[in-house]
Amino acid sequence: MERLLVNLPLVVVLTGICVIAMLVPTVHAMVIGDNHVARAFFYSFLLFSVIVALVGVATTGLKVRRRARGYLITLVAGFTLVPAVLAVPFYEALGTTTFPRAWFEMVSSMTTTGATLYDAERLSDTLHLWRAMVGWMGGFLVWVSAVAIIAPLNLGGFEVLSGEQIGEGTSPSATQITRVADGSERLVRFTARLGPIYGGLTLALWIGLQMSGETSLAAICRAMSTMATSGITTGQGGQGGIVGEMLIFVFLIFAVSRLTFSREGQGPRRLLNDPEIQMGAFLVTALPLFLFLRHWIGALEVDDEMSLTASLHALWGAMFTTLSFLTTTGFESRAWEDAQAWSGLQTPGLVLMGLALFGGGVATTAGGVKLLRIYALYKHGVRELEKLVHPASVGGAGTTARRMRRKGAYVAWVFFMLFAVSIAIGMLAFSLAGQRFETAIVLTISAITTTGPLLTLAVAEPFELSVASGAVRAIYSVFMVLGRLEALALIALLNPDFWRR
Repeated sequence: MERLLVNLPLVVVLTGICVIAMLVPTVHAMVIGDNHVARAFFYSFLLFSVIVALVGVATTGLKVRRRARGYLITLVAGFTLVPAVLAVPFYEALGTTTFPRAWFEMVSSMTTTGATLYDAERLSDTLHLWRAMVGWMGGFLVWVSAVAIIAPLNLGGFEVLSGEQIGEGTSPSATQITRVADGSERLVRFTARLGPIYGGLTLALWIGLQMSGETSLAAICRAMSTMATSGITTGQGGQGGIVGEMLIFVFLIFAVSRLTFSREGQGPRRLLNDPEIQMGAFLVTALPLFLFLRHWIGALEVDDEMSLTASLHALWGAMFTTLSFLTTTGFESRAWEDAQAWSGLQTPGLVLMGLALFGGGVATTAGGVKLLRIYALYKHGVRELEKLVHPASVGGAGTTARRMRRKGAYVAWVFFMLFAVSIAIGMLAFSLAGQRFETAIVLTISAITTTGPLLTLAVAEPFELSVASGAVRAIYSVFMVLGRLEALALIALLNPDFWRR
């Protein structure tokens, strides 16, 4: 089986996995008695199984001349073409939508954005499960591709630590992989290594949410959405209360740093010294405390200002929502409204958008700029301030720290500028499509950070993508894929030198 997967093109393998996944909603629909939905998924499974088998036979052993180019093309196809296959059963099962809308829904799920065109009541339980599954598979693709494809190319945040040429792939930690194994071999290897971790964590969270009081469907959807940071829900969750939120809070930490699930992070001291963990802990602590203390600065007239229960409730709501948007998941705490009232900020949209822009850890399912890049810029700034006071001082802290402060900070700043330019282009595109300035900002940041819930929580009046024009949805789709793959990867793909023989 492993040899067969290695000999097939990666896009065929990805499509085949997604086709096999259609059996899960088929069985689910049959169990609950929804025969129409079951037929839609089963017939799609039969159709695409034949197509994938024929394409697989025709392309077995097909090799691309430039491996790195093939890797990135496969990822682009995985977030654009594969969702077209996933949209077919969704379109047939719903029956009251158009195929472009169904494709948009699958792209949103596959990129772990979580933006939706449909009210929760309009979708059946099986379709809710399918959206969560697609987001979960997209999150796992991000996990595997980050270490199997992106890391050897010194992209996705790894360029901050590597010091090698971006897009060339000669980092010390990936030298052997880059010289020996091709993309399919690396994907198979890391899928076998990370799959049990990803699946086991999802299963553990599902069981925990059920024990906290969630229904089985809501629990599995929230568990998959937590691990994938997609923010996809059935619209009926929340029965687990604060206990359920505490469980989700713990599992969201896996989106703050890759050391929480990789072999590099063995030992608690290694995690505590990780810069991404430190920055995440600082943000999750400092921002809620600011919102909490603001109550005594600008909201002293509130009746329950001295209530310990109300204050702790508001503090927890701020902490959970902060971590949720920092990891670009977008879950809202049940106590978030209390936190808003406690702080006196009715719509802290800039706070939530800022957290999403920060993003989570490198090689995790979170989007945004990534904490490691921000840490590199911070260390560079601190060192420059030290040199102003002591021009002849030596920075020290080892070779890795010096590399991060110099070339790491340089490439982090380049990425940050590309990120800012992408936001400017997105705002211009949405403005040309007829959106107001404030709405264009939220749409752009929501798409490029893959944080769909920003559309409802970061503005006073929730923005409805379902009533937006086709141009707005098309632009949003482009920036979802751009945010998922990052600008550096696409620029490397468009580099003329990258295509020379």
